[in-house]
Amino acid sequence: MENAEKYAKVDRDILAAMEKPGRLYLAGLAVAAALTVIGGILWAHQIRTGLGVAGYTHPVNWAIYITNFVFWVGIAHSGTLISAVLFLFRARYRTSFNRAAEAMTVFALMVAGMFPLIHLGRSWVFYYLIPYPTQRQLWVNFRSPLIWDVFAVGTYFTVSVVFFYVGMLPDFAIARRCKEGIRKKIYTVLSLGWKGTDREWRHYGMLYLFLAAFATPLVASVHSVVSWDFAMSIVPGWHTTLFAPYFVAGAIFSGTAMVITLVIPLRKAMHLHDYITDDHFESIAKILLFTSLIVSYAYIVEFGMASYGENIFEMEAFRYRALGEFRYLTWAMIFCNSLVPLTLFARRLRRNTAYLLVVSLLVNVGMWLERFVIIVTSLAHDFDPYVWGTYRPTYVEVGISLGSFGLFFMLYLLFVKNLPVLSITEIKEHL
Repeated sequence: MENAEKYAKVDRDILAAMEKPGRLYLAGLAVAAALTVIGGILWAHQIRTGLGVAGYTHPVNWAIYITNFVFWVGIAHSGTLISAVLFLFRARYRTSFNRAAEAMTVFALMVAGMFPLIHLGRSWVFYYLIPYPTQRQLWVNFRSPLIWDVFAVGTYFTVSVVFFYVGMLPDFAIARRCKEGIRKKIYTVLSLGWKGTDREWRHYGMLYLFLAAFATPLVASVHSVVSWDFAMSIVPGWHTTLFAPYFVAGAIFSGTAMVITLVIPLRKAMHLHDYITDDHFESIAKILLFTSLIVSYAYIVEFGMASYGENIFEMEAFRYRALGEFRYLTWAMIFCNSLVPLTLFARRLRRNTAYLLVVSLLVNVGMWLERFVIIVTSLAHDFDPYVWGTYRPTYVEVGISLGSFGLFFMLYLLFVKNLPVLSITEIKEHL
């Protein structure tokens, strides 16, 4: 087949995913939209009624909302890893996952950014988190890691959106050429007059390389800052220098699992087997396995340091985590995050997409449980037995959490039908 025919086939195959949606797509979009609406209604109910409708009881005042914030920020992490870091290392299988991963990053950060506002209760005073010029002798507390979150997550979101958009510029020009009507007008605006000249490609390559290099340190910085929300305190189970690398590895682990969860159904539904092969899934499964080993090592170190140390509060915190009332969640977390991924040492299983999908779903569940266990068990069982407590989420918290998943998948489904799901130009480079 001549190169021109190969390039035309790539255009047709990938842009075909943007054609009229089928019933299954519409059903999925309807379910996601319904969950989003339910979550929005429950949030409105919480704003109107107050945080009393949440399950907060002393001393557990950080619970499911902060769990969701940390979980979604972690999910967002892998987008930059797959897109930027693998670009710098010239990993060819990156082209099968980078567009889905970048979209996932942007949507996950949008969802994550909602939870500090939900957790505030009085969401309209969110501006106290922003470093606005001092007035009325008020100023934000720059010594608080919560303020660092605003800078870190805000910077990461801005860079991720720019990186996502810049990467799609040549593909917008192709979509402009192939589509008709209102869509053609929209892609004309989005492509910014791209003509594909040598000069444009030269500047584009330099800009993309710069953004990839700029975004890479953010992979480490964002979740390190999120981990310091906990590590900067003196609460048993939180106050450890291990948290930054532990959280970063966990974020890459959970984000990689979510990419696999999203791309396997995408490949089947959009008939993209020629561009997302079993070899590509095997490569990304190795990242999942490698990060699982790092996370498992961190679990061992945490329990080891508590066991061999002389801090009775740390020992009690980890004993409670393993044997207390949340023990089933702890052991489920270890099963999903440490034991199940070990099966990926078998090459046959790494290449089995059905099995890989099941593993990725279990890892997503395990990583959410990990965030919940870290946050709730340490607060419920800190220094003074007199104030020990417990926590049970209410229907409002559960509904808002499900609504966040609905919002994420709704945005992702809209992306699938309106933007190229694979990087057309990068795939052509490898033909």
